[in-house]
Amino acid sequence: MAFVSHSHRDPNGTYTFSSRPRPVENRSKYREPPSEQTHSNYGNIMYDRRVVRGNTYAQHIIPTTAQPDPAEIQRQQELRRRAIARKRAREEFRPKTPEALQGRKHIDVQTDLYLEELSDIIVATDIECQTDAFLDKPATPLFIPAKSGKDVETQIEEGELFDFDMEVQPVLEVLVGKTIEQSLVEVMEEEELASLRAQQRAFEELRNNELAEVHRLQEQERRHTEEKERRIAQQKEVLKKEKETAEKIAARAYTQQYLADLLPAVFTSLRSHGYFYDPVEKDIETNFFPWLMAEVNNSLQKRYAARELLDSKRIHFNTLN
Repeated sequence: MAFVSHSHRDPNGTYTFSSRPRPVENRSKYREPPSEQTHSNYGNIMYDRRVVRGNTYAQHIIPTTAQPDPAEIQRQQELRRRAIARKRAREEFRPKTPEALQGRKHIDVQTDLYLEELSDIIVATDIECQTDAFLDKPATPLFIPAKSGKDVETQIEEGELFDFDMEVQPVLEVLVGKTIEQSLVEVMEEEELASLRAQQRAFEELRNNELAEVHRLQEQERRHTEEKERRIAQQKEVLKKEKETAEKIAARAYTQQYLADLLPAVFTSLRSHGYFYDPVEKDIETNFFPWLMAEVNNSLQKRYAARELLDSKRIHFNTLN
C-alpha cells in the first residue's frame, strides 16, 4: 500500500507538510478509524509571521479590552505601508548577487555567528582504602604446614644448557657495534659542531666586517651631509651678504641722487633765512649803515634847525620893516 505525501509553501510564507493518515494496529478498538479525506497540516513556526522572535518589551501592544481608535489604526496602517515601501525600495537598490554560471546554482548558507558546545561527561567515582600498618614478623613462624609429596632434584652439568663463550659472542658484538656506532655518531656530532662553530665565526667575522663597512659608509654619508649643509649655509650667507651689499649700494646711490638736489636747496633756504652770511657785509649792514643813517639824520636835523631859525629871523625882519 502506497501513501501519498506532499509538501508545499503557502503564499503567506508558511511551510506545510501533508500526508495521508495511516491506521495503527489495535487502535480501532480505542479510536475510530480515520477517514480518507482527513489531512494533517504541519507548519514550521520559524517562518510564521504571527510568531514574535526576540525582545517583546519594546513592542506596542494594544489592550484587547479597550476599543481601538480608527484614526490610530489608520495611522499605523499608513506607517506600515510606508515601511514596506521603504523596504522594497532598499531591496531594489541593494546590490544583488550575480547570476550563477552555467551548470551551477546558488544555495543559502548559514553565515551567522553561533557557538556549539560539545560535552562528554565521564562518570567518575572516588574510592578509598586503608591498609593496616606493617606488623613485625615473629622470630618463629606461627604455623608450619605439614610436609607433603616427594623431594625431587635435578643436576645440570656444565655445558648442558648453553655455551657461555659462544652465546655471549653475539651480545658482545651488538654491544661493541652499538658502542662504536655511538662513538662514531658522537665524533661526527663533534665535527659537525666544530664546523658549525667555524661557520658561525666566519659569519660573525663577515657580519662584523659588513657592520664596520656600514658604519663607515654611514659616517661618510653623515660627513657628506654635514659638508653639504655647511656649503649650503655658506652659500646662503654669501647670497645674503651680496643682497645686503646690493641693497646698501642701491640705497647709497639713491641717497646720493636724492641729496644731489637737496643740498643746494637746503643751503639756499638756509642762506635766505640768514644762517649763512658774509661777516663784512653783515658788519656793514649792522654797524656802518645804522651809524651812517644816524649821522645823516643828525646833519639833516641841524640843517632843518638852521633853516627854521633863518626863516624865523627873516620873518621877524620883514615884520619890522
